[in-house]
Formats: sequence, structure tokens, C-alpha cells
Amino acid sequence: MSQAQALRAVEPLQEHGEFLADVLHGLQAEPKTLSPKYFYDSKGSQYFDEICGLSEYYPYHTELELLPQVAHDLTRQFNPPGGLEIVEFGAGSLRKVGILLRALKKVRSFTAIDICREHLVESCRVLESQYRELTINPCVHDFTKPLTLIDTERTRLGFFPGSTIGNLNRDEAREFLRNAGKTLGPSSYLLIGVDTKKPEPILHRAYNDARGVTARFNKNILTRINRELDGKFIPEQFAHHAFYNEEKGRVEMHLRSLKAQTVEVAGHRFFFERGESIHTENSYKYRPAEFSALAKQAGWETKRLWLGKEDLFSISLLRHVD
Repeated sequence: MSQAQALRAVEPLQEHGEFLADVLHGLQAEPKTLSPKYFYDSKGSQYFDEICGLSEYYPYHTELELLPQVAHDLTRQFNPPGGLEIVEFGAGSLRKVGILLRALKKVRSFTAIDICREHLVESCRVLESQYRELTINPCVHDFTKPLTLIDTERTRLGFFPGSTIGNLNRDEAREFLRNAGKTLGPSSYLLIGVDTKKPEPILHRAYNDARGVTARFNKNILTRINRELDGKFIPEQFAHHAFYNEEKGRVEMHLRSLKAQTVEVAGHRFFFERGESIHTENSYKYRPAEFSALAKQAGWETKRLWLGKEDLFSISLLRHVD
């Protein structure tokens, strides 16, 4: 697939208008918030890839170690006569899907959905060089929203690794799962990574790494606002703050103002008290039974569950209930 072909293949996203509206709405809220989906510009995606290489960030390593066993087990689950189509939500660097592609010999096409156009096209180009017989379809789209895919007789397997669903609150997670069912269609499957509940010190290290990569990742959203929305943030005047909220079962990430200050975005002014924060991300953790119940509410039944070492991470195979 040439670059021109790749760019024609993606669905255009009216990013700046929606980005500005979401930022203004979030900064006017009480408390102030920014959506984590805007972390993933080109630089933010690079930071996240770096986070995945950190020893403290157990979700990536544990899932990566677990996926070969999952893929092996799926070879006995999936042998559809019409072939298999994998659809990855929030595709990112596409490293994990390669484990499935190497194991599942019936895969005929792969659709990668992600919000960051540049990163997606480049990742698909690399993947195509490795799997030349595979039809690869990059699609620039907000993966939390339903998407109409080309009709096919192939069995569809959605893939949503990395516990990205933890970034959504429970109502949003249910909505995503319902929308994923609409995207994938009847009798489809969804392979999904879900982070588990565990002792707080493990969580603290994972989101407050010693090298400060997560802090740079968090602050990059301010740099992006400055670049794309005529923002006047001074990132050095905000500090990364992440902690486990046990009552709500989630890690919270914030950007805390180090001084009283006023910040302008696209001509709008926002005042920050010293110590006031912008809530940038949640990462919900689930016991397996909790997530299975949530999925059932959204029209999915759990067919199989895999747990990583020390139960640090889980992967579930869901089937859409028609």
C-alpha cells in the first residue's frame, strides 16, 4: 500500500473543531478535565510507546507475555470457512496484533482504527511490509464511536488490548462495548485486555515511573493545545500527579497547577488556583467477575478468560449476543 493509497483509505476526522470544543468544555467544568484521547498526537504516541518499554509499566509486559498463549488457544477456537477479519480499536503501534496474525492462519484482512492519522498510517505501512498477503485497512476514527465497516462474510474478531477500556468510566465502557458490537456486527467476537485490581504500590510505580516518561506524556497534552488551539499554557508550571483512588477502583492522572495563574486557549481565559488540577485520565481496574458483568450489560458474553502472572492482567474473549 503506497502512502497515497493509505491516505485515501483513512476516514477524515474533523479533529480541530471537536478538539477545541472538548478542551473549552473541559476547562470550564468543575473540576477541570481534559479527555485522554487527545494524548495521542504523534509525540504523545511516541511517549506512550516509551512508557510501554518501562520496567514499572506491568500492563504492557504482562499482556505481551500472555498473548502467545491466548493466540495459541484461539487457533482452536477460530477456523471459519470464510476466513477471519481482525478489527483493532485504538490501534497505536500495532505491535501486539502481530502475535495474533502469526498464529491465526485464517486471517484475511485487518482493519486498524485510531485517532492519530500520522502514527496509524506509518504503523500500517510497517505491518504491510511484514504481511504482504494481508489486506490492511487503516481508518482514522474515534474508536469509542460506532463505525460502518465494509460488508463481509468473514467472521470478525475485535481486538482491544492494553486495558484502554480502563480510561473510560463504567457508563462510557458500557457504551463503548455496545458501539463495538454495532461496528463488528452479529456473531462477532472481541478480544479485550483488562487491568486487574492489585496492591497500591504496584499501581503507583506504574504511573509514576522513575524516568518521568509518564509525566512528559501527561504534560504533552498542554503542548498540543498550545500548538493546535492557540493555547498559552506553560507546561513547566504544571506537575504530573497520579494516584490510586481505591473507593472508585481507578488510578487518576492529573496536571496540578504549581501557582495561581491564568491561561488562555483560543482567546478564552481560565484561572487556576495554586494546587488546582486538570483531571486528564482515569484507569479503571476490574476483578474478572466485575468486568464480565459489565460486558454482559452491553450485550457480550464471556467465552474465555486468561490471567497473567500473579493475576496482574487479564484478557477476555467476548462473543456478541445477537
